[in-house]
Amino acid sequence: MSRIVVIGAGVGGLAAAARLAAAGHRVTVHERAATVGGKLGCYERDGFRFDTGPSLLTLPQVFADLGLDLAPVPLDPVVRHHFPDGSVLDSSSDPEVFRLRIEAAFGAAAGADWARFWARAERIWRASWRSVLQREVTPAALAALSWRVGDLAAIAPGRSLRSLGRRYLRDPRLRMLLDRYATYTGADPRRAPAALAAIPYAELAFGGWYLDGGLGVLATALLERCRSLGVEVVLSSPVDRIRATAGRATGVRLCSGAEVPADVVVANVDALSVYRDLLPEPARLGGLAARSLAGFVLLLGVRGRTPQLAHHTVFFPRDYDAEFDAVFGSPGTGVRARPPSDPAVFVTRAEDPAVRPDGTEAWFVLVNAPRHGTDLGAVDWRRPGLADAYGRHILDVLAARGLDVRDRLLFAETRTPADLADATAAPGGAIYGTAGGLTRPANRGPLDGLFLVGGSTHPGGGLPMVTLSAKIVADGIGPA
Repeated sequence: MSRIVVIGAGVGGLAAAARLAAAGHRVTVHERAATVGGKLGCYERDGFRFDTGPSLLTLPQVFADLGLDLAPVPLDPVVRHHFPDGSVLDSSSDPEVFRLRIEAAFGAAAGADWARFWARAERIWRASWRSVLQREVTPAALAALSWRVGDLAAIAPGRSLRSLGRRYLRDPRLRMLLDRYATYTGADPRRAPAALAAIPYAELAFGGWYLDGGLGVLATALLERCRSLGVEVVLSSPVDRIRATAGRATGVRLCSGAEVPADVVVANVDALSVYRDLLPEPARLGGLAARSLAGFVLLLGVRGRTPQLAHHTVFFPRDYDAEFDAVFGSPGTGVRARPPSDPAVFVTRAEDPAVRPDGTEAWFVLVNAPRHGTDLGAVDWRRPGLADAYGRHILDVLAARGLDVRDRLLFAETRTPADLADATAAPGGAIYGTAGGLTRPANRGPLDGLFLVGGSTHPGGGLPMVTLSAKIVADGIGPA
């Protein structure tokens, strides 16, 4: 039996802790916050309950062997898309239904284009699932992939998601729909790899799901599972340093000064923070400076009902590229990042009566935003008045797109990238760590006995990928 310390009680940390405890290890989790879940946050006010992090559960099979008591509810549509020309398209987890909806909205040629793209996306998904998503990224694994010529051809290294869309999709609205999936990994579709076409395939082929009470119940279920397996979860217990002897992790030092010995350390912390702040000697890892986008959030208590909204609804801008130019800036040319003036607006509104008082709705409104900071690629979200002013601007944008809710508000609260950085220790409030690519920081750290788990490491962000990273780490550590 090994003594294992897990730093952080996000989804990745709790899922890893549960797997390791089930394998016979003695596991303790130290979490800096007073609650578990990390970015899978929940906020309650006046009878309203908001998921402040992920709002969609995909690949539910990934959670099947964790021993959780979950009852996912399928969503149809998975997402409702409102385009600048006034057209509307509901996505479906039934490929044939979705193709027919595309034909009805955009014409037969668009439906045929999507069918061709879908066949390519399926190849990318199968290659990614087989060769990348379920295993560690090591030189040997990459070498093995190089011998799978079919997988390499499907994944198309060197091609961007944008260029893949332009190859298969003639309708600009379908291209816009595909571009949005790059933001699921915090990336710019013009630079994100074509392999990210696996994301819409996974979402639409395996369905989008909701958990009654909100997705925050996943964190509660993971905590209960951990405790049932004997995991000790210590809240309000930030870690100051990973301890090491002769190149091997030997435990952690808490901010209280206490030292906790361990045979293995699992860090469910942004990889940048691990390498920069927690190692005995700070180290650099290539690519960690390429931070993902962040998000600006409005939490709205709304009177009445809004039948034109699905569970998830996105309102696209006229110029999507202008949004990405604003969010990422161009530090190489001296152009600063800035809050986009006309962004895509993503609204989550659950019908679930458990998250709202009768006669009202709880809206989670999200727009892509630059991370918090003072360099050219960031915005100082703590600048006085900025958050409130930008929140009002987003309400004006929604009104201009036909969804004016300003006279129905019971309250409106903002959450900026700076707030996320404070709450979760995500550097700059970047949601996904590094911007999405084919590879992220490896699950094995630079010390023997140190493992990394979570959305900033392989295989990436999002609830299923984070949960897969926990399985990869647990498999790498092995049974007691």
